[in-house]
Amino acid sequence: MLRRLATLAVTATLGVAGFAAPAQAATLTWTGTVDWVADGDTLRVDLHGDGTSALKSIRLIGIQAMEQTKYSPTPAKRRGECHALAATARVEQMVKAGGNKVRLTALKASSKSGERPLRSAAVKINGRWQDIGQDLVRRGLALWLPFAGEWTWDERYLAAAKAAAKEHRGLYDTDSCGAGPAASLSLTVDPDPAGSDAANLNGEYFLLKNQGRTAVSVAGWWVRDSAYRRYTFAKGTRIPAGGTLTVHVGKGTNTATDKYWGLSGPIFTNVDPANHGYGDGGYLFDPQGDLRAWQIYP
Repeated sequence: MLRRLATLAVTATLGVAGFAAPAQAATLTWTGTVDWVADGDTLRVDLHGDGTSALKSIRLIGIQAMEQTKYSPTPAKRRGECHALAATARVEQMVKAGGNKVRLTALKASSKSGERPLRSAAVKINGRWQDIGQDLVRRGLALWLPFAGEWTWDERYLAAAKAAAKEHRGLYDTDSCGAGPAASLSLTVDPDPAGSDAANLNGEYFLLKNQGRTAVSVAGWWVRDSAYRRYTFAKGTRIPAGGTLTVHVGKGTNTATDKYWGLSGPIFTNVDPANHGYGDGGYLFDPQGDLRAWQIYP
């Protein structure tokens, strides 16, 4: 049985200056020693008090780092998408600065992503607890990812994401992966269509607008919400000058102006603070991995 303590969520200012204090909510707390950092949102941890030295993969609550494709404790052996290794390196830097000791918190012990326990992770640096996930979001090294049932961190992670986007930090630096295809595209999303979202999947959509004076090829570009899933545009997909292209979440017949992802359920988190729904985001990436347009709502 893991050692658990009921606590109040930390109220001290954490990490980068300007972070707001978290909402007050009863949380469970564990401690552990980080053996190594698998990627920007996963730690390999020896949990204290569980009677074993076996390592657990801990998935960080509230963030989505870019995909890493090769995992290793040795940095030179890692591989991944643009921004993935930078996120891993930052987590590793924070963990080492905290002496590899980590404090893990969650609203529910049962919260998981696949088989990995979902936990918020903090390290103590120079006498202050610093939230790893919030640090990554504020630096633009990870997207804010709301997890149902683990809402305590959402409001401040949302604020951190908007601040990073406003300052064009990390992912939000639109040419940080290299000079990409020239394009002047905007992105808006409709996350909450009329009626039941589940019954109106195609009412959830991404709307791309070409604000330029020439047609733009978006072959190989992709849109996503804050989860890992993505819709990639096929060869030959173009948006005419002044034109639009809509990606609907549900099923349908593709046309030049409307594409259908073919998913079986809604993807966007609705804004519903009374039920701990604080928003989400939609994102457009070019083939190099540059984030070219986004909407973080509300």
